[in-house]
Amino acid sequence: MGTGMQDWPLRIGTIIDHAERQHATREIVSRSCEGPITRTTYAQVAQRSRRLAGALIAMGIQPGDRVATLAWNNARHLECWYGISGAGAVCHTVNPRLYEEQIAFIINDADDQVIFADLTFVALLEKVADRCLAGRKLVLLTDRAHMPTDTTLDLICYEELLESGDPATSWVEVDENAPAGLCYTSGTTGAPKGVVYTHRSNILHALMMHGGNALALTERSVVMPVVPMCHANAWTLAFSAPMTGAKLVLPGPKMDGGSLVELIHGEGVTMSAGVPTVWIDVAARLKESGRGTLRRVITAGSACPRWMMGAFDDLGVELVHAWGMTELSPLGSFAPLRAEMDDWDDEAKLNQRLKQGAAPYGVDLRLVDDAGTELPRDGVTGGRLQARGPAVVSEYFKGAGGKVLDDEGWFNTGDIATIDAHGFVQITDRTKDVIKSGGEWISSIELENEASSHPAIREAAAIGLPHDRWGERPMLVCVRREGAHVEAHEVLEWLRDKVAKWWLPDAIVFADDLPHTATGKLDKVTLRKRYEGFTLS
Repeated sequence: MGTGMQDWPLRIGTIIDHAERQHATREIVSRSCEGPITRTTYAQVAQRSRRLAGALIAMGIQPGDRVATLAWNNARHLECWYGISGAGAVCHTVNPRLYEEQIAFIINDADDQVIFADLTFVALLEKVADRCLAGRKLVLLTDRAHMPTDTTLDLICYEELLESGDPATSWVEVDENAPAGLCYTSGTTGAPKGVVYTHRSNILHALMMHGGNALALTERSVVMPVVPMCHANAWTLAFSAPMTGAKLVLPGPKMDGGSLVELIHGEGVTMSAGVPTVWIDVAARLKESGRGTLRRVITAGSACPRWMMGAFDDLGVELVHAWGMTELSPLGSFAPLRAEMDDWDDEAKLNQRLKQGAAPYGVDLRLVDDAGTELPRDGVTGGRLQARGPAVVSEYFKGAGGKVLDDEGWFNTGDIATIDAHGFVQITDRTKDVIKSGGEWISSIELENEASSHPAIREAAAIGLPHDRWGERPMLVCVRREGAHVEAHEVLEWLRDKVAKWWLPDAIVFADDLPHTATGKLDKVTLRKRYEGFTLS
């Protein structure tokens, strides 16, 4: 007896094919590296992606070969995503915010055959050329008129390469479990490790994520991904937006608050997504100009401060807290309120929204103790957060780091968390960042959130410093809001009735800024080095 259903492989090319058939004229707006705002459509992106696939095949690219991109969020980068995977190759997105040594390492480790780069990264390529570019073809994502003449790099013009490609090129028919994407972790605790996404995992993840309890996209949505396409699958937006026919507004190299707000108002953006640090300036500018068409913002990557949630509430914009990681393709949970929470008081609702949220279908999460025993979902018991699902990593590229799944097939996220009766996860720390004082855990994230809720503090970071008696004690590093003044004793008083007495930091210092990783998270490694000789009183 047959299955009764067609064997229709889940390949990336089917996404842009669908967008071309069903949403051909829907716009993709980009702020280009050359300067002007450019406009294209899903039909044009599909056609140009096929040309690119043909050009890559003519260059000798074989299924499974890695082809890198070093680019901002723009239409040409989108064409690369579909053209590279459509040629059967693996689209390796390189994060330009990584250190030069890390960039050289991952290009060599991936053994990229071709690198597509935006104009703004020519100088970066020149700096790493002798470490990783030998024998690799370099394509500059621009036209002939903007090709640089003052570089020693041997560059191919993207628009000319595209012209050489056959517009009738068919997508290479690889297995749906064949690799389609490659993204490296930020490498804050060692050498970056590659995570390989398959055609099947990317499509399933995008389908899981554009539902109403997650990204909530429709054909009427106007989406501005501030989360970079160079990292963690752009939170699936480069896949889920074409699936639904949502208009894409791509901010290119200008990621400052003023430029983002200009696009929000100018292009009628209804939804955007990015790490919390992005929204600090955006919230202030929207307060002056009004929210316009903006209705929803997804934020993840680090904990959302309480004040930020309130600032967007005041604007009438729903700020949805989410959580994920490169190894989860990347999103794992969202925190919109549920129907059973409608009668809760405002404070209870806000506390729930500040959690990282519940997993959508296709992501399974649980807590375990050090012995691997599953822990209760009571919102109090903390443990190691594990994940599994069709878009969760099973091993790193080339087996880096060895075995990553336990005997039951669960991946250890490296986060310490609680899960409540509603399934909402609350991350209390990273395993590597947890502060252990007198044998008990202190949540650095909760300390940071409570400190950041002070009206004079823009951002805060908590780290553990050595202590002769307690092993470690917390230190809080704060950044004041522009024009605000607050002293350490005032912050301490602010925290006194908000956290356990023994959690109160032994030292509070102020800095002009805090270090962040290439993905926008607080860089605790750099922060610990900065205060390595600091003596607790």
